[in-house]
Amino acid sequence: MSLETAAGTIAEQIRRQEYVEVFAHHDADGIAAASILCHAMLRAGVRFRVRVRPEVSKVDLSGESAYLLCDLGAGTKDLPPDVMVVDHHIPLFEGEFHANPRLAGIDGDRELSAAGTAYIVALKLGDNRDLAGLVIPGIIGEGQELVGQNLRIFNEGIANGIIVPDRGITLPGRDMAERWYGGISPYLDRISGNEPLIADIIDQAHDRATSENSIRLDTLISRVILESAPNTALASLQAIYGDTYHLQREVIEDAHAFTAVIDACGKTGHGDLGIALCMRSSHYLERAWEISRQHRVKVIDAVKSVLTYTGDLSDAIEVKDAVIASDVADILARDRVVTRPVLVYARSGDSCRISARCPPGVIAELGPLVRDLAAAAGGNGGGHVRRAGATIPCDAMGMFAQGFREALAR
Repeated sequence: MSLETAAGTIAEQIRRQEYVEVFAHHDADGIAAASILCHAMLRAGVRFRVRVRPEVSKVDLSGESAYLLCDLGAGTKDLPPDVMVVDHHIPLFEGEFHANPRLAGIDGDRELSAAGTAYIVALKLGDNRDLAGLVIPGIIGEGQELVGQNLRIFNEGIANGIIVPDRGITLPGRDMAERWYGGISPYLDRISGNEPLIADIIDQAHDRATSENSIRLDTLISRVILESAPNTALASLQAIYGDTYHLQREVIEDAHAFTAVIDACGKTGHGDLGIALCMRSSHYLERAWEISRQHRVKVIDAVKSVLTYTGDLSDAIEVKDAVIASDVADILARDRVVTRPVLVYARSGDSCRISARCPPGVIAELGPLVRDLAAAAGGNGGGHVRRAGATIPCDAMGMFAQGFREALAR
């Protein structure tokens, strides 16, 4: 079945409902995907409730309502058959209402996110082309490329005046100091979280020859690179400056900043704020920015602690807070120079939340591996080829880590 056909099937199922229970994954892609469909349902006269979760269980879907899962559900085989799933993860769900690029031969890791898939469904519900800007947090948050379906949506957004491409610093922040201080995507060794050094670098980069005393970006970025280069991956240094996007209809115009803020809101248990921002309410904008700043500071502190006390990143790495585990794993695999997948976990009561990541250039199908190891450990997991996660009982963490190492050593 083509993706367009699957999207149309879900759109028709939504139209038949008076009320829909929506569950969104708690990252930028999941929040953006749910928000796109909530906009579309609101305009179509379908009532809904949306909740943001790190995962969803069959217990959550046991009522008589219609359920719509956004960036969730694809990897769960035994969901109720009438659940609607809009996702891009490796698919196991075999229900009738499942829109997933992978089922149509499209690369769900690189070419289309859950937000992009939701946008295709939304177009089947009406003229929702103004929602193209909400696809960009899915692309950025998932580290995808502007190719294939992503490129088509992007070009459509430009043509309709929804997205304006630009070039500039990609780090999010309300001012220049916050951009560098809170840098986690990429994380810059010696720069991120280093307030005195950042203040000195910004001061030295001021162009005192001009009346505005503006900052010379070439001087600023050169100094940052000189400080960070010894322990930061080349691609991460190159990502400091690049393509940026102005989202003309969203409450935070800079796409990288918008992505960072809604992602932090979702992961810290403030998914309602992330949804509100994507629904174009600016009422709690400053609070959301502060949540994002605090989240990034916690991630930076955790990464510094790991790098200080962990000699071998090939071991399973424990962090203290499950909220930041996925971001720490992203940083260690993406921004450090490593040659094998990274495994990060955190305890949450009797459960351990696990994030596995593949560094660039390393080939390993983590989604199926993590799913199988989690099932053997009495938990559940899955994800993408290069990024995966799981939740298992903590007393099985040693077995999981050993199985992970042994599988990758073959």
